[in-house]
Amino acid sequence: MTQEIIQPEHDDNVVIDQAKSSWSDLWTKEDFLAIWFGLLFCFLALYLYVLSYPAQDRADAVEKIGRANAVMEAEVAMTGGLKTIAYYEAQASKVFKAKPNDFAKSFTVYMKGPGKWKDNPMDAFVLSKEAADAMSLKNMPAFEKSAANLAKVYEEAQLAESAAKMANFEDADLNADAEQKINTWRTSVTAHKQAKAKTNIKPFNILTTLPILFLGLGALFAFGVALMGEKPAKFFVGFAGLFVFAIIAVTLGSQTTMKGYGVGKEAWAILIGMLIANTIGTPKWVMPSLKVEFFIKTGLVLLGSGILMDKIIAIGIPGLFVAWVVTPIVLIVTYIFGQKVLKMPSKTLNIVISADMSVCGTSAAIATAAACRAKKEELALSIGISLLFTAIMMVVMPVVIKALGMPEVLGGAWIGGTIDATGAVAAAGGFLGLKAMYVAATIKMIQNVLIGVTAFGVAVYWVAKVDRVEGQKVSVFEIWHRFPKFVLGFLFASIIFSYYSGQLGTELSSALISAGAGKGMLSPLRGWCFTLSFAAIGLGTNFRELAHYFKGGKPVILYIVGQSFNLALTLLMAYIMFYVVFPDITASI
Repeated sequence: MTQEIIQPEHDDNVVIDQAKSSWSDLWTKEDFLAIWFGLLFCFLALYLYVLSYPAQDRADAVEKIGRANAVMEAEVAMTGGLKTIAYYEAQASKVFKAKPNDFAKSFTVYMKGPGKWKDNPMDAFVLSKEAADAMSLKNMPAFEKSAANLAKVYEEAQLAESAAKMANFEDADLNADAEQKINTWRTSVTAHKQAKAKTNIKPFNILTTLPILFLGLGALFAFGVALMGEKPAKFFVGFAGLFVFAIIAVTLGSQTTMKGYGVGKEAWAILIGMLIANTIGTPKWVMPSLKVEFFIKTGLVLLGSGILMDKIIAIGIPGLFVAWVVTPIVLIVTYIFGQKVLKMPSKTLNIVISADMSVCGTSAAIATAAACRAKKEELALSIGISLLFTAIMMVVMPVVIKALGMPEVLGGAWIGGTIDATGAVAAAGGFLGLKAMYVAATIKMIQNVLIGVTAFGVAVYWVAKVDRVEGQKVSVFEIWHRFPKFVLGFLFASIIFSYYSGQLGTELSSALISAGAGKGMLSPLRGWCFTLSFAAIGLGTNFRELAHYFKGGKPVILYIVGQSFNLALTLLMAYIMFYVVFPDITASI
């Protein structure tokens, strides 16, 4: 009788304690702190670049865009579909630049890391006015050559267009010749702009700004560490060492040859960290700063600001099929292959590699690792394999696509759906052309949406199947407890920025959100968060632990087989969607 009375009271107390714990989690757990920190900068960037943009400037821009759209519509109507020189000139007139205030400009300056260098690493840190002027002068002949070439191809494009016009745009051969020469002119315009930029090189000295960046980032994360109940002073001291390692990684990743081969700062951060950890050993005073998940979760919330739904919709149903149908199929098939065929002993390693390879690389790997509670060594191994094959694929795939004579849209879709890292996708697509780069980057953006979906699905599956105790019911609270909460911040940032992007329209959104808030503030901040996390992963990884997972080479085999399946299925789906089912959408890209 006594037990029957006491038991309900005990259960009620447990529920109350859980509720109290849930409320305190909002300001004491790194998932929620990552949300607050990430959203703080998202809203700050939104205000500085979008909400504070002068109303008159916005009205003038809208009027100019309207005039340009009228010209473009008239040109297409006149030619029956051929995009003329006037069409592309009107399109170019719709390109605007963000006008950030002085605070936003300062923020951008202090977020800069080491730049490109070839022979001398110090060139990444300091460029004097004399050296900048000399470099600008040295690049002048190339600029003048590009100007002469631009004038030549422009004249050829005009002649070809005139010939097509004389035939009332009814001669298919003349139209094709005009289209080819106009596209050559557009490519030359881009090359000319790049050459012009190299004649106006600005001096810099980031040795004066890096200490400010260190203090800012260190204070921010130290505050978070204090809220989590740890010692901020010890974190801050260790963060000094971690920041130096990150600077070294960024510098090595900025070397032109290494960067050309796709060996970026992420790979160097992990490699340098592992080398130190497994030789002289990670200094004890640095250990308190190795907050891998805190850094990366904050970065992932910031990543959400770049997932813009109107940009996703713009590419249409073909892109959605390539990203949202192929990806889950590859993820599930690869996981089953790892369990049933390779018989991988670690299910967590299996699913993290599968998510990394099929969704979007390191971001998906980290979200999935949090959902299934994978060990840090498993995460490090997954990321390491991913970075290796990303570097290979970003160089090899464009070469293969060109050798096969594959259309730009198809090649871009194939790259976007298979290469893991967003930056590598844009670089590989750029080798093929502007159209391929646009398609590749957009499909990767669509794929990035699945980060949250994947994390949620893995959390539910792990609670309901993998970690479930026989005879025990799975509660919603347990699923919530396992679910990586920072994904909510990622989704919220995406929703907010998508809303404003839709309100602004394509052109203003590109200027104020993508090029302004994104490139000016959120993207560099996200890059530092990711670099710090990769350096922390390396410094906290033990080779002996990794060797245990490498037995039989199963992780590498899993990645190769899964990526091969991904390559085949993505190419097939891209061809069917873009060239069989929706050729009209492809023609309009």
